[in-house]
Amino acid sequence: QVQLVESGGGLVQPGGSLRLSCAASGNILRINDMGWHRQAPGKQREWVATITRDGSTRYDDSVKGRFTISRDDAKNTVYLQMNSLKPEDTAVYYCYVDIAGRYWGLGTQVSVSS
Repeated sequence: QVQLVESGGGLVQPGGSLRLSCAASGNILRINDMGWHRQAPGKQREWVATITRDGSTRYDDSVKGRFTISRDDAKNTVYLQMNSLKPEDTAVYYCYVDIAGRYWGLGTQVSVSS
C-alpha cells in the first residue's frame, strides 16, 4: 500500500502565496507522474498540474504562470508553489502519484479570502 500525506494548506489573503507538500510512503518502487487536483465547494474535482518522472510539467490554464509544481524523488514528495492566489483558487487540494495505479491523498484546504 501507498500513503500520501499533504500539508501546507491554510487561509491566505488574495495575492498571497502558499506552498503545498505531499509525501508518499509505503510500498514504493518507482513513481511516474505526480500531480495535483482540486475541488471547490459545489464543483467537480478538476486537474491542476502534473509533473512527469523526467521533470516535464503541465498546468491548467487557470493556474499557468502563478503555480509551480516540483518534485523531490529522494523524498518521494511533490510540491505546489502557489503565488498570486485568487479567491477562485479556494478549494480542497488533492495530490496524486502514479505507481502502477493512481494513489490519492486525503486533501488539504486552501482558502483565499480577505
